[in-house]
This record gives sequence, C-alpha cells and structure tokens, in this order.
Amino acid sequence: MRHSHLTLSVLADRLAVCKFEPERDIPEWATRNTFWSVTKTQHELSIVCPEDNVPEGIEAECGWRILEVEGPLDFSVTGVLNALTKPLAESGISVFVLSTHLTDYLLIREKDLKSAIIALRAQGHRIDCDI
Repeated sequence: MRHSHLTLSVLADRLAVCKFEPERDIPEWATRNTFWSVTKTQHELSIVCPEDNVPEGIEAECGWRILEVEGPLDFSVTGVLNALTKPLAESGISVFVLSTHLTDYLLIREKDLKSAIIALRAQGHRIDCDI
C-alpha cells in the first residue's frame, strides 16, 4: 500500500540535535520531557531533545520544530518519507527524520517551517496549524 496524502501536526517543542562520543552515557537532562530520541552507533551518540534542556558547552544544533505524521502507520505502507521529503528537497528545505514504531517525525528548522508547510500543502498533505 502507498500513501500519497498525509496528515501532519506541528508540535510545540523546539528541539536540539546533540552529538556525543559513542561511549558517553545518556545524560539525565536529555530525557526531561515528553519528546526525546537517542541513537547510538559505533561513531556517535546522537540525542534529540528540547533545546531548553541542553546545557552550555554541548555540541548541538538548535532551532528544530517537529512535524508529526498522523499514525499509526502500518509497516507495509511505502512511500511515506518520499512523499514528504521530496517536496521539501525541491524547495531547498533540510530535514532531520526520526521514525518510531507508530509513525514518522520530520524535524524542520524553525526558520523553514512556514515554507515547509506551504510546500507540503501544495502536494495535498494536510497540516494542522495556523501558519
């Protein structure tokens, strides 16, 4: 099954994407909220968390907003990320993607959020927000 028109919500959180050495433990401050994500590889530990939680001196890219894809999405559905990232790429908008068991999240820089919403709506996607 293929998804072409999706419904998304803009979440209120402003996020940071933090980078650590792979042997670093997950800091307590990173998990103090309802939205956070951790990915560890042999090369790095990446933590996405509210930017207000990030202490001074941490390597982090701040200013990300969240577009949540209405889910749950069945694992047999194809083309979800392509349907969302292609119009963003064509509009020159960078995206950081997180996926969970239930759905996908697109992190968009706050300065690009309005343009991202316009580009996605132009492709027939529904976005719940007042922009």
